[in-house]
Amino acid sequence: MRRAIPLTLIVASLFFGGMVAKAAAPANAGVASRAALVAQIDAAIGQPRFAAARWGIAVVSLDHGDTLYARNAGQLLQPASTAKLYTAALSLAALGADYRIPTRLLATGPLSHGRLNSPLLLYGFGDPTLGTAGSVGWADQLAAQAAARGLRVVRGDLIADDSYFTGPAHGSGWELDDILSAFAVPASALSVGENVVRLTVSPAPRPGQPARLQLDPAAATPVAASRLLTAAAGTRNDIHFDRASGQDTLQAFGRIAADAPAQRFVLSVADPARLAGRQLRDALKRHGIRITGRVRVLHWPQGDAALMTSSELLGEVWSPPVGEILRRGLKRSQNLYLQNLLLTVGARERTATPGFSSAESRGLNAMRQILGAAGIAPSTVLLSEGSGLSRRDLVTPEALVRLLVYLAHQPQAQVLRDALPIAGVDGTLIHRMRGTAAEDNVHAKTGSMSYVSSLAGYVTSASGEHLAFAIILNNYQRPPHAPPVSSDIDAIAVLLANYRGAR
Repeated sequence: MRRAIPLTLIVASLFFGGMVAKAAAPANAGVASRAALVAQIDAAIGQPRFAAARWGIAVVSLDHGDTLYARNAGQLLQPASTAKLYTAALSLAALGADYRIPTRLLATGPLSHGRLNSPLLLYGFGDPTLGTAGSVGWADQLAAQAAARGLRVVRGDLIADDSYFTGPAHGSGWELDDILSAFAVPASALSVGENVVRLTVSPAPRPGQPARLQLDPAAATPVAASRLLTAAAGTRNDIHFDRASGQDTLQAFGRIAADAPAQRFVLSVADPARLAGRQLRDALKRHGIRITGRVRVLHWPQGDAALMTSSELLGEVWSPPVGEILRRGLKRSQNLYLQNLLLTVGARERTATPGFSSAESRGLNAMRQILGAAGIAPSTVLLSEGSGLSRRDLVTPEALVRLLVYLAHQPQAQVLRDALPIAGVDGTLIHRMRGTAAEDNVHAKTGSMSYVSSLAGYVTSASGEHLAFAIILNNYQRPPHAPPVSSDIDAIAVLLANYRGAR
C-alpha cells in the first residue's frame, strides 16, 4: 500500500501533455510493483561508496497523491540550485510571467534648448538580462531616445544608480572564495552583460616581459598585471587572479609560457553599475550627446530619493517577460538571474516594521507566504538567498516535492514546466539520460556544488503516471574510478521513467 501525503491534487494531464508519448518504455525495461521500485532505488543508493554520504529522496504521484518512495524525506539537506525552484515560484506569484523590468534614463532637472544643467541619471530596477542577447544595444537605445527628446549637452555627471536593491551585493551565505567566479557575480539593480568580464591572457614576445591582458568589455575593471610574466617556452602555466574584498582592481600574477596559446577566463565584475554607466556614456557620445562631468555611481545606502522625485523620463528599455527570464535562468542554472528576481520582489515589498530590512530579507519573507499557501512548513525550507549558492540553504526533499505539486496546479504551471531543463534535450540536462526512457521526459532542475548533487522535477512513468520527485545527495566524495555523481542521480530518475506500476 502506498503511503499518502495530504495534498490537494487535480489531474495533471495538461501539465504533462508533451511528456506522455516519450515516457512509454518496453515492457521489460522496468518493474511493475512499488516494492520492486523501492528495492531498485535502495540498491542504487545503498552501495558501499555512499556509506559516509546522505541521500534524501521523495517521489509522489501527481495523479493520486501517493508516496512511491521516501528516504530521509523529512530531513534538512543542502539543495544547491534546486533551491531556485522556490525563487521561481515566488517570481511567478509576485511578479507574474508577463511582467517586464524597466531600466530608465532620467533628467534630474529641466531640459532647455538641448541642455541639461543637472546630472543625468541611469536608474536600474534589477533587469538581469541587460546587455545579453536581445538587449545588447540597450545603451544605444537609451541614447537614441534621449537624442530624440532633444538632449545635446549634459552639464553635470552621469550617475549610475543601483540603490533600488537595498543590502549587500552578494547573497547571504555566499563564500568569499567564490566572489571572483562567474557563478557568484554581485547582484545589482544595474546588472549588465551578466556582470562578467572575459579576460584573455597571452604571452609577450620574450620571457621576462609582462603578459598581455585583454578585457571584454574593456571598461569592466582595472587590472594590475605587473606580476603576471612571460616564462620560458615549455614552462607550465601558473596563472592566478585575486581581488580584495571591497576593491575594484583585479590582481593578476603568476606566469604563462612564451609558446603557450592564449588562455581565456570569465570572471565577475566588481561594480556592474559603473560598467553600465561607462557603456551608456560611450553610447551617448555616439549619438552626439556631450557630458561635461564624469561617470559616478550610487550604491545602497547612498541612494538619493530627491533625484528620483524631481526627474523626467528621457528613455526606457525593458527586460524580457519574467517567464522568459526564468526560462533562461533555470535552463542554465544562472545564479544572477534568480538572485536578482528575489531582490526585485523584495524591493517592491513595503514593510511597516521599524528599522532597516534588506531587499533580500523582504523577498524571503514574501517567499514564506508562498510556502504557506502551498502547505509547506517553514521549518522545512530554510533559505538565506535566492540561487542555492549558499551552504546555509537547507530544505527537505518532501518540501521540494510539495512545492512541485503546488506549482503543477497553478495557472502558470506550463511556464514553469517549459523553463525547466529537459533530459537529453537542453539546459543543464542536455547531455544527461540520453537514450533512456527519461530522455525528453524528465523536466527537472539540477543542483551541483562541492559534495552536493541534486535533481528535482517531473517525470511520466512508463505506465503514464505523472510523478514529482526530489533527489538530494549530500556529503559525498566520489571515489577514484567511480561514475560521475550526476549519473548516480540520473539512474534514479531513469528508474522512475521506466516504472510500470498501475495508475
